[in-house]
Amino acid sequence: MEYKEIKPYIELEPYIHSYWELKGDEHDSHWERNFPDGCAGVVINLADNCLTDNGSVSMELGKTYVVGAMASFKDSFIDSGTHLLGVCLKPATFANFYTYVAQNELIDNTVEFEKSNSFNVDKIFEDPFNYLNQFFIDRTKSKKNQLQPVINDIHSSNGQLSVYELSKRNYTTVRQLERIFKTHIGISPKEYSNIIRFQKALSIIKNSSENRSFLDIAFECGFYDHSHLANEIKRKTGLSPSQL
Repeated sequence: MEYKEIKPYIELEPYIHSYWELKGDEHDSHWERNFPDGCAGVVINLADNCLTDNGSVSMELGKTYVVGAMASFKDSFIDSGTHLLGVCLKPATFANFYTYVAQNELIDNTVEFEKSNSFNVDKIFEDPFNYLNQFFIDRTKSKKNQLQPVINDIHSSNGQLSVYELSKRNYTTVRQLERIFKTHIGISPKEYSNIIRFQKALSIIKNSSENRSFLDIAFECGFYDHSHLANEIKRKTGLSPSQL
């Protein structure tokens, strides 16, 4: 499998993490698992039909799909005929480019876009990443992200601030904050914070030495004990810590 990421033009960096391209090779025939990161995305299928959403959705050649933020893991089947091109949007930036349903209606789902929102497959084949840059520059509806200060607080604390503290810091109410998160990210601020804590723990587990205790990692990431961290890993990856 060949996978690469490309950064967007600098004027799009506040809204887009990266563009990515995935191609299967002759040896591929497996399910590829993705873990939740709180981000929505857009993907176009450039080859054979590709099963995703744990086998419940078949992405067709030439069609563009919106991918909602994930609350749990998602499997896609990769084989020699797979060729996908996608966009990883930053949290709460979907509305900067699209007028569409509230993000909570897209959670854990991959949904085919109507033609007016879809990529031009011929232009994609000609010059994919320059085309994507121009596509999103032309579609920019707003340069504001009202949730950015809250998102910054969540990331700087590695997801360990309570929703009450987040609302207090950002001069709003818990109810209002939850409503805006559901609309623009799709999940609650508590669940988004849990994803950021999980991602922090995942990073430590991947990079720490073998003598680092699981309990130490749990405490560092704000979990009550190692069993709470183990349960969160199981929920978000479908794997036990030892399998991970």
